[in-house]
Amino acid sequence: MYLVQRHSDLVNYQAFQGEPQYLRSVSGIWLSALHLQSDAIIQLGMLLLIATPIARVALAAVGFYLERDHLYVTVSLIVLAILLFSIMHAT
Repeated sequence: MYLVQRHSDLVNYQAFQGEPQYLRSVSGIWLSALHLQSDAIIQLGMLLLIATPIARVALAAVGFYLERDHLYVTVSLIVLAILLFSIMHAT
């Protein structure tokens, strides 16, 4: 889909061009993906790949909490905090 939509774009390797403004926020990516823009669909896939381990650790913490295993709840919350801190402060 991306190649069909962008097959005639010329690439300029002399100057770096970042992502368009609509691909810099989750809401912009979501809305653009709903309009079937291929670059937004790729970005949405990347967001889902990033969200998968975060959701897994969060659900593990909930599962350990339901099992009343306080040690593993604490470890899971520490790992979750490290993951969220690294994503929030990545530049």
